Amino acid sequence: MKLERMDDFFAARVDGYDEHMRTTIAGSSDFYAFTASLLPAESGTRVLDLGCGTGLELEEYFRINPNADVTGIDLSEAMLKALKAKLPDQNIHLIRGSYFDVPFGENTYDAAVSVESLHHFPAEQKEKLYRKLHDALKDDSFFVLTDYFAESDALEKEYFQNLKQLKAEQRLSESEFFHYDTPLTAEHEIQVLRQAGFSDIQILKSWGTTSTLLARK
Repeated sequence: MKLERMDDFFAARVDGYDEHMRTTIAGSSDFYAFTASLLPAESGTRVLDLGCGTGLELEEYFRINPNADVTGIDLSEAMLKALKAKLPDQNIHLIRGSYFDVPFGENTYDAAVSVESLHHFPAEQKEKLYRKLHDALKDDSFFVLTDYFAESDALEKEYFQNLKQLKAEQRLSESEFFHYDTPLTAEHEIQVLRQAGFSDIQILKSWGTTSTLLARK
């Protein structure tokens, strides 16, 4: 298996991305709308979307809250262009970059969301990101995470070992992002969120290997 850079992977697949996500992932016909339903409905609500892609969850959210103020971050310029073309009249601020590097500010957002994006990264990276996210959220706000989770500790370990081996064989840089799924178990994800300062973390619903977690500040 030849690994592709993360931005190149999604740029090459942008044309069929929405259909693929809506038709080939168990529960996707439900979990985008369910995720959106958890976000605040008040006009002017400020929401941060990590790995917004083409905005499948945002399409659902703007139906609920057409006056929301959303900031979306994604590595792929092609994905962001597709999102802007779909929702040209909505109040969306798009940032091309890594959410690990982009500053979020402090006490800025009423809620944050991420759907099917964070399962590519290890716990150490996520904890730093979640600490930054925790600081960016207002008091009494929350983070909604809908993502793919490993079904066991053994599988989680296997995913990371496989990625390490592939990178070594292909002599790939550790400083760049490559597309390969390395999901944590839901239990380990919750542990990382708790270490980053979140509390009252709950699994609200699951669809096969995808679950929605809600973590309150």
